Amino acid sequence: MDRLKLGHTDIEVADYCLGTMTYGVQTPEPDAHRQLDYSLDQGVDFLDTAEMYPVNPVRRETIGRTEEIIGNWFQKTGRRAEWVVATKHTGRSDMVRDRQPIEPSTIVETLEGSLRRLQTDYIDVYQFHWPNRPHYHFRQNWTFDPSGIDPAMERQRMADTMGVLKDQVDAGKIRAFGLSNDTAWGTMAWQAAAEATGGPAVSTMQNEYSLLCRHYDLDMAEVSTAEGITLLAFSPLAAGFLTGKYQNGAVPEGSRMSLNAEMGGRKTEAVFNAVDAYLDIAKRHGIDPTHLALAWTRTRPFPTIPIFGATTFEQLEVALAARPVKLSDDVLNEVRKAHQDYPIPY
Repeated sequence: MDRLKLGHTDIEVADYCLGTMTYGVQTPEPDAHRQLDYSLDQGVDFLDTAEMYPVNPVRRETIGRTEEIIGNWFQKTGRRAEWVVATKHTGRSDMVRDRQPIEPSTIVETLEGSLRRLQTDYIDVYQFHWPNRPHYHFRQNWTFDPSGIDPAMERQRMADTMGVLKDQVDAGKIRAFGLSNDTAWGTMAWQAAAEATGGPAVSTMQNEYSLLCRHYDLDMAEVSTAEGITLLAFSPLAAGFLTGKYQNGAVPEGSRMSLNAEMGGRKTEAVFNAVDAYLDIAKRHGIDPTHLALAWTRTRPFPTIPIFGATTFEQLEVALAARPVKLSDDVLNEVRKAHQDYPIPY
């Protein structure tokens, strides 16, 4: 299977990343540990988590539970060194630190909390979950308004924060730095802060990316290529839409839509029409729809690793079976045509 390095670092990982955001709510700890065992045995050695997980829903009383479950597996098995671990520092959130932004004063305490819960001495990729300033992610592209940004204040806070990150890198607690849900301007501003302070450059960007959500194809694709940043594509199955499980009014028990999580505004005719187009491509070419969606992310002209999550072990098996799948030129051409027909359905 393919392996690649993250950004300009020497950290080499599998070409698929195990997502863990359901561990502790939809996925009980024994099932989560089984997923960790199986994924590693199948050659996937890269996992992503966050201090605020699990989600669907996010609750104050479960903040950090996913990291704890992973840490318990590390302690039980002694196999921490076999994984490349990415986790995230939450930004403004009603559930974490009373909406305190990411800033120099939050870094050390937050990092130490993740290290403690994960029962490890270091984080391979430490990511900022979303920027302090307004952004267009999570369907906010329809009303995005950046006019209130104070560029000078943002640049200064980035420089000050980068100094603290540098200290943590020097102490061996962080190997690489990444962003999540950020923009082209934000990425380049962080790169400038890193250059000015000697801190860690941006190595990864974890943004939503799928056949239904392709904002990254534009400015961020150029930034990724020019700056050597690896995209960690979250929700490559578009919250399950691309598997086809929601077509024709279906709402499987235990699914995100049945839990009313993240579904606001997405149940539109355009989404289902676009999904029909991709399901048709998969059917005519004898490809599992899940495999089409995941394998497509690995065909992009910028370095991309899909983050696949699995509530159940059976879902994990299906996702991992996508790794050997290679899409033909005919399939890619048909995907390109479908994207032109349904450019922003989601």
